[in-house]
Amino acid sequence: MTFAANQGDHSNVYLKEAVMETVTAVENLSTDQQLALLWVIYQALGSSITSVPPGPARLFLTGGLLLQIKQMSQLEQLRVMRELVIRVNTPITRQYGMFSEKTKLAFWSQLFEWMCTGEVIVLPNDYKLSPASEKIFKQIASLDFNEQIAVLRHIVVNMGIDPLAN
Repeated sequence: MTFAANQGDHSNVYLKEAVMETVTAVENLSTDQQLALLWVIYQALGSSITSVPPGPARLFLTGGLLLQIKQMSQLEQLRVMRELVIRVNTPITRQYGMFSEKTKLAFWSQLFEWMCTGEVIVLPNDYKLSPASEKIFKQIASLDFNEQIAVLRHIVVNMGIDPLAN
């Protein structure tokens, strides 16, 4: 998401600061706490995030990777999600890294939908937010909808490995 701010518009400057501070706070959490927080965010915002279907092209782009993950054991699924968060260089994290911003959101949206239906279980049932994660979640909840989506976009865009970088 682009945050174009002109010199006289302090609300856009605040938007950028609030979003970036929140993203930094999320990225400072442990890997598992980042995953737990993403899950809680999705549960809170899920229907709003998915109100516009990702479209066949995005589903096609993510489909192969999602199917690969769906066919893994639960431990392998969790390993892949952790590798995405901490940016381990693997074929899966490189493939994810080539997705556009919207395609990455579609990827996580589909993954979380499958988690809701039990088709994929990436996070252990006992995942709970730490006090630090709870504080960040409350911070996210206090943002307006556009800021919440911006936070989510920044988080998922920063995951994986961009194979074209460097």
